[in-house]
Amino acid sequence: MVAPMDEVQVDRNGAVATVTLNRPEVKNACTSEMWSELHRVYNELGYDDEVRCVVVTGAGTDFCAGADVSGDRSARTTHQYQGMRAVAECCQALYDMPKVTIARVDGVAVGAGLNMALACDFVLASERSRFSEIFAKRGLNVDFGGSFLLPSIVGMQRAKEMILLAEIYSAAEAAEIGLVNRVVPSDELDELVDDWASRAAAGPPRALAVSKALLNKSFTSTLTEALEGEGLGQTVQLSLIHI
Repeated sequence: MVAPMDEVQVDRNGAVATVTLNRPEVKNACTSEMWSELHRVYNELGYDDEVRCVVVTGAGTDFCAGADVSGDRSARTTHQYQGMRAVAECCQALYDMPKVTIARVDGVAVGAGLNMALACDFVLASERSRFSEIFAKRGLNVDFGGSFLLPSIVGMQRAKEMILLAEIYSAAEAAEIGLVNRVVPSDELDELVDDWASRAAAGPPRALAVSKALLNKSFTSTLTEALEGEGLGQTVQLSLIHI
């Protein structure tokens, strides 16, 4: 099983694995080392046949404040491109993971932290959660797949509003625009996440993996391609049932 670094912790309860960003003193902002470790962890969990559902969360009272951009920016430019590749690889591994993924969001989910949540299949949030594509306020363009993920979830005009104006949205506002699946009081969040995770873990893994892959391609594939994928998937699944 995964042996993560202290700032990325992995716990397992039956078929459900929980990945926790563990820097609560800075709202779980991710360092370059954490992006690389998360990429490794997401890949490993994706290939673990005993894992059926992966929950992503943050330690303490926040989900993730995005990338840690503290320190001297000029000192970071030497390896900036390599660092952005690590962010991209992390996003791709999470988005493509052939398991059901759940973002458990409490407190802030901003910047790459918000987009990490959106790369999951479900976003379950507490009433005190806050969301923002905060990049513009940091003098940066959007990253962690936000330019791809956000328009498909909230529509292009709302995505432009969120990214170009970088406003903060409450949990209620996030629910209204479809950014999250459910919002509950903070003391009910764990119960909700446990319920959805157990239901997901009890589902047929191969069928869910194919359905997830088809849905992820739905905005870039044609109806013909979707029908072909559906047919191939069911052919394989039915052949395995009858073995």
